[in-house]
Amino acid sequence: MPTRRDFLAASAMLGYSVYIDATHAAPRDPTALTRAQRQQVFERISPPPDAPQPASPEPHMTLVDLDCDVMVAGGGMAGVCAAVSAARHGARVLLVQDRSRLGGNASSEIRMHIVGADHHGGRPGWREGGLIEEFRLEDAVYNPHRAWELWDLMLYDKVISEPNLTLLLDTSVYAAHTVDSRIQHVMARCDKTEHLYRVKADIFCDCTGDSRLALEAGAEMRQGREAIDDFGETLAQQTADRRTQGSSILFTSRKHDHPIAYKAPAWARKITRADLKFRGISSWEYGYWWIELGGMYDTIRDNEQLRFELLSVVLGVWDYIKNSGDHPDSANWALQTVGMIPGKRESRRIVGDHINTQQDIQGDWKTFKDAVAIGGWPLDDHPPEGFDAPEVRPYRSIPVKEPYNIPLGALYSKNLTNLMMAGRNISNTHVAFTSTRVMATCSVIGQAVGTAAAFCTRDHISPRRLRNDKSRLQHYQQTLLRDDQAIRNLKNEDPDDLALKAAVTASATHEDAEAAHAINGFVRDMPGQWTNRWAAPLEDHGAWIELSWERPQTLSHIQLTFDTGFHRQLTLTASDWANRNIHRGPQPETVKAYRITVTQPDGRKVEVAGDTNNYQRLRRHNFDPVQARTLRIQITETHGNELARLYEVRCYTKPPRSR
Repeated sequence: MPTRRDFLAASAMLGYSVYIDATHAAPRDPTALTRAQRQQVFERISPPPDAPQPASPEPHMTLVDLDCDVMVAGGGMAGVCAAVSAARHGARVLLVQDRSRLGGNASSEIRMHIVGADHHGGRPGWREGGLIEEFRLEDAVYNPHRAWELWDLMLYDKVISEPNLTLLLDTSVYAAHTVDSRIQHVMARCDKTEHLYRVKADIFCDCTGDSRLALEAGAEMRQGREAIDDFGETLAQQTADRRTQGSSILFTSRKHDHPIAYKAPAWARKITRADLKFRGISSWEYGYWWIELGGMYDTIRDNEQLRFELLSVVLGVWDYIKNSGDHPDSANWALQTVGMIPGKRESRRIVGDHINTQQDIQGDWKTFKDAVAIGGWPLDDHPPEGFDAPEVRPYRSIPVKEPYNIPLGALYSKNLTNLMMAGRNISNTHVAFTSTRVMATCSVIGQAVGTAAAFCTRDHISPRRLRNDKSRLQHYQQTLLRDDQAIRNLKNEDPDDLALKAAVTASATHEDAEAAHAINGFVRDMPGQWTNRWAAPLEDHGAWIELSWERPQTLSHIQLTFDTGFHRQLTLTASDWANRNIHRGPQPETVKAYRITVTQPDGRKVEVAGDTNNYQRLRRHNFDPVQARTLRIQITETHGNELARLYEVRCYTKPPRSR
């Protein structure tokens, strides 16, 4: 008997827009996509030879027409979050990635760990929520041994498990057709399968980093560093130029039980102590972001030369570690992995209705009415000369006073009505870019863009219209909050959330962690605070929190936001040093076992949902509609902490939907 998920999956592949309940933050039903339904996807992107096909402009390539609501170009963290978010909100999505792996700079091909507003744990409490938190928690639980390929596979699983999402790997955008400031279709090619794809969509999202889709479509763009007079930024250059931050190649090494020799190739650079004046070597299990080159070149067109130069420096540095005599402790260490793809920081930026500036990041963000995501990384600029300037420090980092909001106006094109962007190519000056460029920030921007794209396709409007329509904008922002996206100075005011109308009691409270905090609209506390969560000791029978209403309410959807330890850093890293304060497993504060029970008008108690092995922060439960006078969440176990902790309870008559 086909399940509801089977029907939704098949409908998505056949080209119909459907609504998908966003329940994926919980462990998914393993039958969500059957192998037969996956075969439908493959036949769609690779039709059999005897199927009717349009004529191809290249005789040995097969042309395939694809139609979707949202096309996302680029499968780094911004693109993955944009595609998954749009799909979970009901849009038919096509994700095109030019590599065989997802994750971009965070993939096993480059191995840069994801950082963001918490600034390497230096601003505890500001770890990002939403999809990137879901992914990080999943990886911590099922990849405690830090295998990068398992991170790649987790992202792949998240993408292909979405019934509304079709993935094209090893496929590059190479052309676009634009009429009257609107993209009509985009061309992409996969030479491995000998397919050309002509893609029509309502909204196109450029998450390529290099803005390749925007380039082909004719979007207005910026590149390089602005002058002080351009935007009044005190950290800008005296004179504008085309220089950028460079690219890096990272390596990992492993210690063995016997000495291992190393001989550098003839083309490796000869590194001296003078080259490392501001680049001291204290460990070598993972390194080094400061092996950076390319800002004096074009990081796109000169990529092949930069690969060679970066490899020559990496191997030269390793030669210095092993053979200079300055690091005798390296005798038993050997190279384990060396990246072959330069991890790129900067190239083109797409111009939006708003251009983020230094002033926005340092305080003017408080005026944004269209805030949709947060950042918080320092204004972290790198000299374009990189490693070739040993007398110059490898970075200038200016901490931002507090996390800041990023506006929707910087996430869509100024001159193309249906182009959005997420990642390092959003509408920034160079100075603002130095803060927003890091991958956790790119991830939450991606979630904001994907959700906005789904809203736009639903109502057949442009992103600009979404931004300028106050009612639509507020609904969109509330949807982001419901999906655990942090936005400064906004709280849950969802008119459909019945929990906001309830009275709240609990079995007990810990310090100032009152039960009423679970419906105060906020889902984040700073370390040592108990302002926005309920907490209580786990007694013999656990702890409970209960919502009650004066009149019975019809419920069929409950959303819970648990504590997952935002005070600590959580990322996948090859660095033992960076991993020292990361908990690789279920977070100890998180509720593991709970059950949800309602009391009906006649006094009967009915258990409607629960779990015995939860590890996620955001959990959603759908069930058959039931009349409820009270709703109780009974917590019986955490993953190690002595307190039951809960940030938020939401209750709905029917599952919330953006469509």
